[in-house]
Amino acid sequence: MSNKMYSFIGGYNGSWKVVSINSVTGNGLEPIDRLEIVNEFIMPSKAETKWVLHGVTSNLWYTTRQEKEKLDAKSPPLGREGDTCAALIPIKKSEAWWELAQDERRAILEAQSEHITIGLRYLPAIARQLYHSHDLVGEPFDFLTWFEYSPAHSEEFEELVSILRESPEWKYVVREVDIRLVLDKPSIN
Repeated sequence: MSNKMYSFIGGYNGSWKVVSINSVTGNGLEPIDRLEIVNEFIMPSKAETKWVLHGVTSNLWYTTRQEKEKLDAKSPPLGREGDTCAALIPIKKSEAWWELAQDERRAILEAQSEHITIGLRYLPAIARQLYHSHDLVGEPFDFLTWFEYSPAHSEEFEELVSILRESPEWKYVVREVDIRLVLDKPSIN
């Protein structure tokens, strides 16, 4: 069985250089210079990190079989050559969101907001992965959304994020941080 736990390590080391870090809604995160992503649970080390966010890959909670098949057919893998731009967007939703039944959340996500339908329009130009954090004890966010794309698709990414933030689903977002990055493997000193 593969390890589904990932750690997003913000600090001074890592393959991804931070271009910007902005609080969209709620409290931000401490500024960092670099980000590293590892496929394991890592505890923060005060000397090298400012924060660590954890998430797990999981089944898609709100996706129908037909939508999953479409997503699987169009979704590119992470780490494609040329995808040197990235965004990490951690999101926390309100208690009102979590008090809704699964079918009610699904209706807001897709029937009202068309989250999946909108996302499909931007595939395969933008690779993405959702990491779930809601059920992990002590995590400050519910979801960690990770996107990778080439500089040529930067405008499309901005359009995607803008459309999603204007959707009915986003009225349930109480904390969102937008971290933009570029791939810049640090040299070994």
